[in-house]
Amino acid sequence: MHRDRCLCEFIPVIETKTRVTLVIHAKELKRTTNTGILATRALTNSQVLIRGVKDESLELTELLNPVYRPVLFFPTEDAIEFTQEFMKQSDLPIHLIVPDGNWRQASKVHHRHAELSGIPRVMIKLPNTDLHHLRKETTAEGMATLQAIAHALGVIEGDKVKEQLLRLYQLKLERTLEGRGVRI
Repeated sequence: MHRDRCLCEFIPVIETKTRVTLVIHAKELKRTTNTGILATRALTNSQVLIRGVKDESLELTELLNPVYRPVLFFPTEDAIEFTQEFMKQSDLPIHLIVPDGNWRQASKVHHRHAELSGIPRVMIKLPNTDLHHLRKETTAEGMATLQAIAHALGVIEGDKVKEQLLRLYQLKLERTLEGRGVRI
């Protein structure tokens, strides 16, 4: 972002029991509309792993730590809704593994990483009623990665965490659209 639209001073420091791992495609790192990285900058218990780098493989077995309950956060056909009822099935803290990239890039994570085949796929079933988006959304539930993480952490950690992340997303949206000459 241009310096006059920088968000750095507005990124909150959010501590959570939930571990968040962003598995981001290398090409996504260059996109100014990426919000997944912004989420990890706010969340102290998070990490970023990069996939799609030529001639480099990414091993995700380390994400299957028995201290956490890992879930793959992506709306696949077999994904179940991420709800309080789901949360009650285990006392372990959640490890939210979030594929990030365009739809095609992100959808390949659960196919290309067999080590994740045994963990549940979860999704948020919430219509995105926002009038403005950073990218074109093709489904009623489509949302930016930061928005999706905010809603998931709202289920796990509560509304305070969710609202902090959604405020950050809103600021990112406003400043990005302002750069395009759109006022909201």
